[in-house]
Amino acid sequence: MILVTGGAGYIGSHYVLYERNRGNKVVVLDSMVYGHRGAVKDVPLVVGDMGDRLTLDRLFNKYPIDAVVHFAAFAYVGESVTDPEKYYNNNVRSTLSLLDAMRQYGVRNFIFSSSCATYGNPKYVPMDEKHPQNPINPYGESKFFCEKIMNAYDKAYGLRYAALRYFNASGSDPDGNIGESHDPETHLIPIALQVASGMRDKMTIFGDDYDTPDGTCIRDYIHVLDLAQAHSLALERLRDGGESSYYNLGSETGYSVREIINVCEKVSGKAIPVEMGPRREGDPPRLVASSAKAKRELGWEPKYTDIEAIIRHAWNWETNRKY
Repeated sequence: MILVTGGAGYIGSHYVLYERNRGNKVVVLDSMVYGHRGAVKDVPLVVGDMGDRLTLDRLFNKYPIDAVVHFAAFAYVGESVTDPEKYYNNNVRSTLSLLDAMRQYGVRNFIFSSSCATYGNPKYVPMDEKHPQNPINPYGESKFFCEKIMNAYDKAYGLRYAALRYFNASGSDPDGNIGESHDPETHLIPIALQVASGMRDKMTIFGDDYDTPDGTCIRDYIHVLDLAQAHSLALERLRDGGESSYYNLGSETGYSVREIINVCEKVSGKAIPVEMGPRREGDPPRLVASSAKAKRELGWEPKYTDIEAIIRHAWNWETNRKY
């Protein structure tokens, strides 16, 4: 059985759905600070803090857990700058508590939701796993620290891991049963679609003077179910005796902010009013992944590679929200 921390959140809930559709047994642990009960379908949900050792003891004693897929984390970059204690406590300290519980109960397979934020400002694009890791905010540092801890735990205790560094998660379950629902929402695609649906009057483009073809930032968008598939493949590899490793997960294609807004207008059939704002500190002009290693070692092949299809799934969710 797989323990999924943060399984009521955006990416975690889509991973749970993916594994359930494959007939695998899952139990979810979520604090519900940002999670949604409606996102957890037909699996046990334990509401609790992964930093609480009593909660972890009950979980590992009650369920035959042989692997942990760890999504639970705070993930607002700006907030991590203004409140770093919150991020180091939850993202690092609580992860350490989880790893120690795994050691005690003999669970050796760990899949970690990491981030391209561990790289910091890009030295080159597309970015592969050899790119230097130099995070520029506490959120990125918290993910980087966890990777360092996992590496030490592997060497000392034989706890095998896969750290999956993903770029911009996007889209939703094509059937519209679950989707992206953050409060506050900071991601480009849902914000643009919320303008299209009338939930917002307009949106802001932060900087149009970057060294890109249209002056706006370029990012790599990967469908959330393709992320789910990669987590499942990484776990299969560990269960089959594979060594610990780390992988970038992206589409390997970059789209500018203006290009994304244009596709959102096309999919929704609605105009999306924008206003120009200043650059945000720390926003690099381009972030694009090389996912060659994941494709080579995991056999990962993203299914939803068309940005219009990704946005269509997100639009279906935005117009038929269930939570």
